[in-house]
Amino acid sequence: MSKVIIALNSTWNLVNFRAGLIRAMISAGYDVVAVAPPDEHVESLRALGCRYLPLPVDSKGTHPGRDLKLLFRFWLLLRSERPSVYLGYTVKPNVYGSLAAHSLDIPVINNVAGLGAVFIRDTWLTGLVSRLYKLALARSAKVFFQNNEDRHLFVQAGLVRPEVTDCLPGSGVDLVRFRLQGTRDKRNCQASFRFLLIARMLWDKGVGEYVEAARLVRRRYPEVEFCLLGFLDVQNPAAIPRAQMDEWVAEGVVSYLGAANDVRPHIAHADCVVLPSYREGVPRTLLEAAAMGRPIITTDAVGCRDVVDDEVNGYLCTPGDPEDLAIKMLQMIELPHEIRQTMSLRSREKVEREFDEQIVIKSYLEAICEITGGERGCMVTASKSATGST
Repeated sequence: MSKVIIALNSTWNLVNFRAGLIRAMISAGYDVVAVAPPDEHVESLRALGCRYLPLPVDSKGTHPGRDLKLLFRFWLLLRSERPSVYLGYTVKPNVYGSLAAHSLDIPVINNVAGLGAVFIRDTWLTGLVSRLYKLALARSAKVFFQNNEDRHLFVQAGLVRPEVTDCLPGSGVDLVRFRLQGTRDKRNCQASFRFLLIARMLWDKGVGEYVEAARLVRRRYPEVEFCLLGFLDVQNPAAIPRAQMDEWVAEGVVSYLGAANDVRPHIAHADCVVLPSYREGVPRTLLEAAAMGRPIITTDAVGCRDVVDDEVNGYLCTPGDPEDLAIKMLQMIELPHEIRQTMSLRSREKVEREFDEQIVIKSYLEAICEITGGERGCMVTASKSATGST
C-alpha cells in the first residue's frame, strides 16, 4: 500500500479544509499520514481514518535557528516514514517539508493556497520567502495554485517550472454539507439586515474597512447588523488586538461572534457575506457562503474576485476603500427581495459549476496515481471520487 503524507500548519486546517481529500485518498487505498502541530482538533482528524503525527511548526516565526530545526524534524519524520508522496500546504510545510522530501528523493506535490501578507507588502521577507519557494519547488512533481494570478506570478518570477503547475478551484467546497438555504424575506429588510464577515481577525482581511463601512451604513440604517466570526488573538503581525475588538463591540458598531467549528448556522442567519480582503488564494469562507446561496460582497483583488461575478451573485468593491464598501453594502440592503433571491441562486450555481470539492479531489488523486506509477485501480477510484462516490 502506497503511503501519502499530508502536512499543514494546524490540525484545524486539515479537519476543516482537507477532510474530503483525506477520506478520498483512504478510499482509494492509500495509507494516509497527517502531520501538523497538535491542538484540540487531533481527535477529529483521527476520526477521518488517517494516522496522525505531531510536528511543532512556528508558522509565523522568522528565526533561522527554529526554521533549521523544523527542516531537520521534517527530514527525520520523512526518513522514518518513507512515503510514496509528500503533500505540502501552507508556507513552512511547503518550504521545509519539500526540501526534506527532495533530499530523500520523495516525490512532492505542493499547494500554494494564497500568498498572504508576505506578498501584500514588498519587504525583505518577501524576497527571502521567494528565494525559499524557488529552492523548495525546484524538484516538485506538481505545484497546484488556487488562482491563475498567483500561478502566473510564480512562473514569471522564475520560482517554479511552468510545466509542473496547475490551477485548482480553491480548496473546493462540499456541496452536500453546504446546502442551498433560502433567503430571508422580510417586509422591512432594512431594519434587520445582517452582514457577516468570516475570517481570522487580521487587518489584511479588511476587518478595519468593514468596521468603518459599518459606521457609514448605520448612519442611514442604524438597525442593520454587522457580525464578525473567526479567530481572534492569532499569531500574525497583522492580528487585530483583542482590546481593539472590545472597543468596536462597546461602540456598538459590530458584534463579535467568536470562532466556530461549524459556520453553517451563522451563514444561514446572514443576508450577505462580506470579505474585504487584500489578497487571497480563493477564500473558502466565500465558497461556503455562496454554496449556501448567500450574495457576496468582496474586493476586486487576487483570489477574491474569482468567487463573484459583479452584479450577478454579488458586488466587487475597491480594496482598502471603506467608502466604496459602504456603497456596495447599501446597494445590497436596498435591493428588492426578488433580485437578492436571484443573486442567491446565482451564487449556488457558480459554486456548483466551478468550485465543487470533487474537482480538487480528482486532480489530487490523478496526480498521486501518476507519481506512484499508475497502480491498478487508482484512476478508476479517482474517477468515482470526482462524481461523489467517496
